[in-house]
Amino acid sequence: MIRSASVRIFGYAMLLAFAAMLLQSGAPRPLAAQEDGANVPVEAPAADAPSGDSRPRSVSEMNFFQLLTLGGVIMIPIGIVSLIAVTCAIERLINLRRSRVIPGELLRGLAALGNHADGFDPRKAYRLCQAHPSAASKVVRAMLLKVGRPHAEIEHAVAEASQREADRMYANVRWINLAASVAPLLGLLGTVWGIIDAFYRMTLLAPGQNRAVQLADGIYTALVTTFGGLLVAIPAAVVAHFLEGRIQRLFHDIDEMVFDLLAQVERFEGRIRFSRPAADSDAAHEPIAAANSTR
Repeated sequence: MIRSASVRIFGYAMLLAFAAMLLQSGAPRPLAAQEDGANVPVEAPAADAPSGDSRPRSVSEMNFFQLLTLGGVIMIPIGIVSLIAVTCAIERLINLRRSRVIPGELLRGLAALGNHADGFDPRKAYRLCQAHPSAASKVVRAMLLKVGRPHAEIEHAVAEASQREADRMYANVRWINLAASVAPLLGLLGTVWGIIDAFYRMTLLAPGQNRAVQLADGIYTALVTTFGGLLVAIPAAVVAHFLEGRIQRLFHDIDEMVFDLLAQVERFEGRIRFSRPAADSDAAHEPIAAANSTR
């Protein structure tokens, strides 16, 4: 559900980016000097400041939030992309906790079954996995459903289950990576458009007006969108790299756990097989013995 919503929001963000360009091109800022003509009275320069004080007179500190608003409407899709990245990052940080992926009770229960005096019981292990639903329990359940079958078939089932769980874990991380890629491109798009607009406005200036001031104002305003895009992309890239590393570490631990259990289920090969009723839910029923045979 989060994934489909993210697709729609990214589409809306792209539409807003192009709508922003059209709005900026259709609503040029007024040029007071151009409206009044070339005969604009020039104020006399103020008296020189004392020689001991060389600091500029009217230097105001740059406010961060006011600076972001100078980027114009192109900052709206960048803000939407940042919202998607933050939402996906929080969701993944919550759901990729070790207690969610590899519950401690599951590990301790499987270890106790492996050290049991009567030997490893696949039925009890399956019920234990049902009691602690997680990515690790789903991989173990896929292995337990193949108990009694050839070793290669068990490994194939484990690999498929691991791949399914990995794809599910990486789903929202991919959106964070996409945000890290799209945000600077949106910022660059806004900057290129702003520079084009600044040079266009220079051609509309009356003779004698200060073109350098007009160009500097247009360029520094246009660069705000690039700043906003990088402000979103850099943290998103760092978070995505961190989450990818966490997923790899978690699956390394799952692989080690499954490798230890394979030694327990190999002794059932060709002796007993387990199956699951086709009409039953995957999480509601334990495997039942389907066939018993001696080697």
